[in-house]
Amino acid sequence: MVEKTNQDGTLMAQMSDMVDKTIQRSLKGLDFIRASEAEVGTTPKDLLYDRGTLKLYHYRPIADEIYRVPVIIVMATTNKGFLFDLAPGQSMVEYLLKRGHDVYMIDWDPPLAQERRLGLADYTDDFLPTCIDKVVADSGEPDVNIIGYCMGGVLSLIYAATHTDGPLRNLACLTTPVNWHKMGLFSLWADERYLDLDKLVDTLGIIPADFISQSFEMLRPASKTAGRMRVWEQMWNDDFVKSYRAFERWGNETLPLAGEYYRDTTRELMWGNKLFTGELVINGESADLGNITIPVMHAVAEHDHIAPYAATKPLLELVSSTDKHELILKGGHVSLIAGPNAVRRMWPNVDAWLGERSV
Repeated sequence: MVEKTNQDGTLMAQMSDMVDKTIQRSLKGLDFIRASEAEVGTTPKDLLYDRGTLKLYHYRPIADEIYRVPVIIVMATTNKGFLFDLAPGQSMVEYLLKRGHDVYMIDWDPPLAQERRLGLADYTDDFLPTCIDKVVADSGEPDVNIIGYCMGGVLSLIYAATHTDGPLRNLACLTTPVNWHKMGLFSLWADERYLDLDKLVDTLGIIPADFISQSFEMLRPASKTAGRMRVWEQMWNDDFVKSYRAFERWGNETLPLAGEYYRDTTRELMWGNKLFTGELVINGESADLGNITIPVMHAVAEHDHIAPYAATKPLLELVSSTDKHELILKGGHVSLIAGPNAVRRMWPNVDAWLGERSV
């Protein structure tokens, strides 16, 4: 009899919880639909340099003691940098600031019409060196560290390989592909036999954001629908909904790309795989990754559908650095940066790795 009473009590508690969540889901669902865009990127920062598609920010330090070598986050060219600063408590920027790092970010806006002819060399032999010079002047320090995410990591690697006498001291790459023939469906869709690259670039000039975002979405066609189903199930959970809305805004703000840059990356990296073979040349300088001897860290995700492990794995094999470290984490391309696993493992590992090399 006691056991039956306990079972009945448990069942009633479960039913009560189900009813409560159903009511909250219905009420908060209306708020969700009417809500404005999620507020993101709230960590205080100053615009240090502004040039068309390029933005260089300096986050205001908050720790009493600061590491000597400043950190520059180089964002992927297809997306906005607030992925690193989604919300308080879910911000890698905030975490690094609290740990005593002096943080800068190279972020991107949609390229202007007159920037259609920006090529890969403009990013790696102009934008990055200029921003690094600005950071050196602003910080008063002769060295810099870089954290490069995805294509931002590719640009950082090319810079490091072609500026071996520059001020770059340590390089941390996050989900950065180097063997572009292992990019899965991306390789298939960009197949040289079917993609009329010159017609696309010469006709449009700027590659539209929709073209870029659809390429990502076709990798996992059901992901948006599945995400919406999850958020409806969790509508009663304010923290989950807040996080979902921030990620959704980031995903919706995919950036267009300068046409020549798209042509260069497709022809030189996707088709030629020259970053992997060591044949890439930028403004007459070899971008062979074997030129890199500084400490390099690479954090990769086990379930990355955008930059698969087969595409990212060779990085540390190709550089000539003796100080190099690979960190393999559960999760995907985006959750590596701002998901719960990032908070527990990726952020502390990057902080520790850079910290001991930044004094």
